[in-house]
Amino acid sequence: MTILIVGGSGFLGSELVRQARAAGHTTVATYATKPATASPSAWHRLDLRDAGSLDAVMAAVNPGVVINASSGRADWAVTAEGPIQLAIVAAKRGIRMVHMSTDAVFSGHGRVHYNESCLPDPITPYGAAKATAETGVLAVHPKAAVVRTSLIIGHGRSEHERLVHRLAAGTRDGALFTDDIRCPVHVSDLASISLELALSGAAGIHHAAGADALSRHELGVLIARRDGLDVSRLPTGLRAESTVPGALDVRLDSQATRRSLRTPLRGAREFLRPHEDGT
Repeated sequence: MTILIVGGSGFLGSELVRQARAAGHTTVATYATKPATASPSAWHRLDLRDAGSLDAVMAAVNPGVVINASSGRADWAVTAEGPIQLAIVAAKRGIRMVHMSTDAVFSGHGRVHYNESCLPDPITPYGAAKATAETGVLAVHPKAAVVRTSLIIGHGRSEHERLVHRLAAGTRDGALFTDDIRCPVHVSDLASISLELALSGAAGIHHAAGADALSRHELGVLIARRDGLDVSRLPTGLRAESTVPGALDVRLDSQATRRSLRTPLRGAREFLRPHEDGT
């Protein structure tokens, strides 16, 4: 099967390319500005805001499935509208689609545990864009799958791992919040889950987060200990007392996904054990 990875130059996208190729699939990836170190069968430049570009890439590749791992952060045109345009083209051509989403679609107000039946109530521009994309993708492509996840960790290359190293080295200002709780996931587990969903024909919303609920500071401590850093150098703070917007406590309930798929979703305490890289 030919698999198209939109956003193949990103952290998750690169891992999707690696795993899809290892499984023997013809794998084509897109990039917004430049290709990354991943080695798909081919690269295509793609602007999700350009419907003509979408049509041209889909026609050239003719994939059996497309996985959207792109990230435009709070850029509404890329993060909210782009995936919907992608879903329109995929549905028109009868192409299976998996769209990656986030726990940022939830506020953490009034509850902390969220399963797939919970309705989005975002409190940040990024969360609002991702929530809009979810709704739009499923509206125009009902057979698509939406995968919500949490903080993505792995191989020392994630933004969270790099932040911990910079804070420990004193080259970056900031703090690791002790009141901001998430369920970190390893990038290899998330990519494997996404590919399994893509090939299974599953539709609708799925949660794919790690088994452990941790504060950003607890996560930082695990990363620091694994990498031999001085934990005492990690500054702490409270998101509730900061000017940084975002939910405080959002824990994705991934039990339904764990029951229906083969890929395990490990907790950060397991994949961040000292001297282990989580692979």
